[in-house]
Amino acid sequence: MAKEREISIRDVVVDDGFWNRRIENAVEKVVPYQWRVLNDQEPGAAPSHAVMNFKICAGLAQGEFGGFRFQDSDLAKWIEAASYSLLYKDSPEVRAHLEEIVGIIEKAQQADGYLDTYFILAKPQERWKDIAHGHELYCAGHMLEAAVAYYQVTGCDRLLLVMEKVVGLIRKTFGEGDGQISSYPGHEEIELALMKAYRATGREEYKELAVYFIENRGRRPGFLEEEGFRKASENRWFQASYHQAHAPIREQETAEGHAVRAMYFFTGAADVALENGDGSLKSALERLWGNVTRQRMYVTGGVGSQGEGECFTLDYDLPNDTCYTETCASIGLAMWALRMLRLEPKAGYADVMERALYNNVLSGIAQDGEHYFYVNPLAIQPKVARFRKDHADVESSRVKWFGCACCPPNITRTLCGLGSYVYTRRGDAIYQHLYIGNRAEFDTEKGRARLCCTSSMPWQGRAEIAYEGPDGVELCLRVPEYAENFTVERNGAPVGFTARQGYAPLTVRDGDVLAVSFAMPARFLQADPRVAEDFGKVCAQRGPLVYCAEEADNGPLLHTFTADLAQPLEAVESGLFGGIVTLRAWGERADLASWQDGALYRPARREAQPGSLTLVPYFLWNNRGEGEMLVWMNAR
Repeated sequence: MAKEREISIRDVVVDDGFWNRRIENAVEKVVPYQWRVLNDQEPGAAPSHAVMNFKICAGLAQGEFGGFRFQDSDLAKWIEAASYSLLYKDSPEVRAHLEEIVGIIEKAQQADGYLDTYFILAKPQERWKDIAHGHELYCAGHMLEAAVAYYQVTGCDRLLLVMEKVVGLIRKTFGEGDGQISSYPGHEEIELALMKAYRATGREEYKELAVYFIENRGRRPGFLEEEGFRKASENRWFQASYHQAHAPIREQETAEGHAVRAMYFFTGAADVALENGDGSLKSALERLWGNVTRQRMYVTGGVGSQGEGECFTLDYDLPNDTCYTETCASIGLAMWALRMLRLEPKAGYADVMERALYNNVLSGIAQDGEHYFYVNPLAIQPKVARFRKDHADVESSRVKWFGCACCPPNITRTLCGLGSYVYTRRGDAIYQHLYIGNRAEFDTEKGRARLCCTSSMPWQGRAEIAYEGPDGVELCLRVPEYAENFTVERNGAPVGFTARQGYAPLTVRDGDVLAVSFAMPARFLQADPRVAEDFGKVCAQRGPLVYCAEEADNGPLLHTFTADLAQPLEAVESGLFGGIVTLRAWGERADLASWQDGALYRPARREAQPGSLTLVPYFLWNNRGEGEMLVWMNAR
């Protein structure tokens, strides 16, 4: 098989003071934990049925299909995560589990190549009949991603051969020929997976199928006419835009519909734009990126503000306590950002990627690795969240698992595959997007390059990059949007540079050591006045981290605090969570004692007492028990 042309997941291993703890926890604890859950062996976790479904299909067990129709994808994401985990610990136990499940999948596959446990077991006569909501292509996409990961890390192509048969069947089933279905996936995912497989194997048929699905989307008939699109008549949130099928991608002006689907679709489209040098597709993606990140993204890097339809709504409609901001959608945003960086290295893409990874993505998993958020609100009052219908999607505490468990294994594959987000290569230039400690070795046009990065991020703005390799390679170091007084030293001496699209380009020689330093003062952020929920409010950010107030530090009624913008935020080194930087905001809190007469309303008068709030990084909220949380504070 052909060698992958991108920087391989094998070539960058994270070794970082901040991320090591999280990756080691994922490798040592979370991957085995999720294997137990997927095998229905973890007490207190919602049943998965994922492995059992494959065993029944393989003739190794008896029973009926269990779970959602897309349950196969949970297992696929675990296979991907487990494969990546071997880069950090070559665990015989994990290898055995992978070999076992690949063997079961091989036996479960049908003679014609079909592989989807829901339709094999529950509805065998309805294969390819519900393209909008059947998730057959979605599940195939995740399993193809798993196959590529397993092959890249272990060199074993057994699962890839299974998926070659699946893709062969899909190519026969979908197209414009006689007897074929002219359509596109209801839930996008296979497009980006096909492009991964194309880069890993060099097989043109993978790219051709991805192009077909992307170009055909939004055209008729598709599933909208052939299936009558039943849900559209029942619920307006499930119209064509829910699937990003309201127009061909080049005609789409705004990001619409289901946020995860949109992120995966745009990710696959960016892969195609890069491989085909498609300028019009790149322009469409730039337009959509601008809409998402400048009108429809939360400060935490969350996207998709409404629970019904798990979807985008309108520009600047960003409620804090009812927002959906699914963990998977933020992972999808980071994936899309990485593809946009491959298309054109602009620091703004990396700024968003970093924002998503450090905030909304990490919020989805507890410090213990065994509890998860599907929805990531920016404000919560637990009693209200448990009572009100419009808060029905919001959990006040992370849970051990979900019946619809797309997010937990997605987080794990992201953590174990974090190295893929650090660098991209463009011609003879290496771009370092994230100051995450790592050891990397990969080819450039001049020869093999080796980089070793040590970093103090996200607590301090310092990183050191040691380079070994051919002279004349250009190493481009990102200047983060929050960085002040960004400087670079080469071998101990200051070096000047002319920034290019937010990067400091430096031509390096063998043995060079570059030291990057910048200040990260804590600062208040405000939102565009058109964001009604945040008008007159501020939030706190230091470096890439967004901060929040918790009841655990400040007591209840957090909303009664008003920050004094004339008093700077104070950064405090704290022993919390093994050592973090907390922030303190100064201002005033309402004088609740003056309301002891029981009045619900009274003539307005200003009564407040000096006060402050202790703020912790948003991703750490709800690790000390249930309580109120607030990102956006009143301000004056």
